[in-house]
Amino acid sequence: MIDIKHIKHFTTIVGDDNIYSDKAHLIAYSYDATREHFEPDAVIFPRDEADISEILKYCNEHKIVIVPRGAGSGFTGGALPSSGGIVLAMEKHMNKILEIDVKNMVAIVQPGVVNMDLQRAVEKIGLFYPPDPASQDYSTIGGNVSENAGGMRAAKYGITKDYVMATRAVLPNGDVIKAGKKTIKDVAGYNISGILIASEGTLAVLSEITLRLIPKPKLTKTAMGIFPTVKDAMEAVYKTMASGITPVAMEFLDNLTIRAVEQTFNKGLPVDAGALLVTDVDGNLEDDLNFQLTQIEKVFKENGCTEFKIAKDEKESADIWFARRNASPALSVYGSKKLNEDVTVPRAVLPELLEKFYAIANKYQINIPCFGHTGDGNVHTNVMVDGKDPEQVKIAYLAIEEVFQATIDLGGTLSGEHGIGLAKAPYMHMAFTDEEMNLFKSIKMAFDPNNILNPAKMGLD
Repeated sequence: MIDIKHIKHFTTIVGDDNIYSDKAHLIAYSYDATREHFEPDAVIFPRDEADISEILKYCNEHKIVIVPRGAGSGFTGGALPSSGGIVLAMEKHMNKILEIDVKNMVAIVQPGVVNMDLQRAVEKIGLFYPPDPASQDYSTIGGNVSENAGGMRAAKYGITKDYVMATRAVLPNGDVIKAGKKTIKDVAGYNISGILIASEGTLAVLSEITLRLIPKPKLTKTAMGIFPTVKDAMEAVYKTMASGITPVAMEFLDNLTIRAVEQTFNKGLPVDAGALLVTDVDGNLEDDLNFQLTQIEKVFKENGCTEFKIAKDEKESADIWFARRNASPALSVYGSKKLNEDVTVPRAVLPELLEKFYAIANKYQINIPCFGHTGDGNVHTNVMVDGKDPEQVKIAYLAIEEVFQATIDLGGTLSGEHGIGLAKAPYMHMAFTDEEMNLFKSIKMAFDPNNILNPAKMGLD
């Protein structure tokens, strides 16, 4: 527990209305999408960068743990106060779009800005911020940067790191740094912004982010392909991407996921299909979109696609996307506990990866439905078991370890967008050598020698 004298000092920095240690606030800021639960000792809402600097300087001097938090929508416990201390919550005050520079096509935002709010603001003036995590309606830009979030449009447009041009950040000792510029080119000095991206709040607290924008495409079209097997669909994915066509999105659902969605929502899905591929293309000319879809259909059908459907309007597009957008909640039909991982591999080995996952499921006699962003090799792998059965839960974690090993063996990574946090920290040794982990720890020590910023995350302790 933090001594009351520290609470009183924080009050002198942010005022009575911006620090809370009552039970309601402690519970509200004790969890995220992992459903794990760790209560902090207090919650502070900084009003500006100066507040953050003063808070961190004091915490560093008194060895008080501090955990930055956006919306708390993460799947790996990255913003959980697992070591107690202070939660530094950004959503109340640090939530402003500071500038949209149309001439240079950049936006400058505070970390608490909600992703979708930024998208809507820039689209009103014909610009586009592509990163679109599934949590875009409530996740914050600061959280997106801290986790290097992706989304369905990553196949064509990339992920958060591809749009971060500069950051302002507060170091654990209270110093404020600016890394990067508005300029397209900047090769002076170390890429500190690059180090802060995906650092999960373990190195510094972001106070301002400069993001690259692009012109918004005028047209979008949606299509869906039905395949007899997952292998056929996975072959079609990488062959499409190698054909010269780059879809905005290339999403898939396997048979288990199709059946779950149909059982839950009764949408008339082909429950005997091995897999569905859902794709979007965009551009500024109708002829260009039609050409892209013609080429995609050609590749799909060369790889076993039995039916290719192009949406005629926005309603049909929404209907096609419904299954993909509702895949995750529908999987509860297979069990009350879900271990949801976001492993990623080079696209060409997707067929082999899925085969390995289904072999693991068969070995343990459990369901492992899969869906996700196959356009960029990112598969959401869901180990489903009865959460009330300790033996089933034990089996689930054995299966997950094998899922990770299969991914790494194929040249993949533990996470494509959710990060490491607490949930995947025990598996970091599988993906990185001792030398690499020691380098990570050295970087952490250089930024945060007293280990006050979000400790016990990413396997760094």
